[in-house]
Amino acid sequence: MRDDLDERGGGSVDPDDDESNAVIAAVGRQLKLWREGAGLKPQELANALGYSDNLVYKVEAGTRIPQPEYLTKADEVLGAGGKIAGMQRDLAQAKYPKKVRQLAKVEAEAVELGEYSNHNVPGLLETAAHARALYEMRLPAYSPDEVDRLVEARLSRQVIFERKPLPMLSFIIEEVVLRRPLGGRQVMKEQLEHLLDAGRLRNVTIQVMPTDVEVHAGMSGDLRLLTLDDGATVGYCEGQLPTPVSSVPKRVRVLELRYGMLRAQALTPRESLAFIEKVVGEE
Repeated sequence: MRDDLDERGGGSVDPDDDESNAVIAAVGRQLKLWREGAGLKPQELANALGYSDNLVYKVEAGTRIPQPEYLTKADEVLGAGGKIAGMQRDLAQAKYPKKVRQLAKVEAEAVELGEYSNHNVPGLLETAAHARALYEMRLPAYSPDEVDRLVEARLSRQVIFERKPLPMLSFIIEEVVLRRPLGGRQVMKEQLEHLLDAGRLRNVTIQVMPTDVEVHAGMSGDLRLLTLDDGATVGYCEGQLPTPVSSVPKRVRVLELRYGMLRAQALTPRESLAFIEKVVGEE
């Protein structure tokens, strides 16, 4: 039971993420100071919060990320008047993986984004159920709280659809991605329907790359291009350039060339939506 309370009360820390860990450690120190100021021992605070004393020790030591509910309860028990609950803002980004934080930061500045995915539905277009299914099938297996953290981090990037002014977003997805029922038929059907909804937005273009094309510019793998407000373009990829992220013009032009060819080789946006509708009907 106490282990269950640990799982609900905190998330795992990434030992290789120094930036995030500094924030988590600072929050832990503050929580310890508030507890000591209230004259409570760790066990006493744990009993009042409904969590294990082991979790209290880990949170205060900065080796466990407290969930929002933990901070809310601690604020009430310790009479912090909102000062502890307010630390949720400090942890909101720190709890996400470093890779996600970096990508979200660039996406927040982008006025245009283009993405080619040859293996999965792009994260910006994933439903919560589909994202969870992908993380739950990873090997070595993630713990339940790691899955929760990763799904939440992925979905947090989708605020890009709510930005004003709206950025222009284009996606190219392989046909096989649409036909592989990861997570089960129902999860995939809901995912495909979500793609249709997204593809009908005025600022979103979705194109499908047929499996039977004979010339394909994306054989080197996924890629992402982001044009920023100042006109600069950032390229992101895994395996296509010496580094995953680059703003070096010569390297970015390579990705721009490939992405332009991919758009020409894929089905048109209208044909793509019709194709996705057809696949939905087959589910």
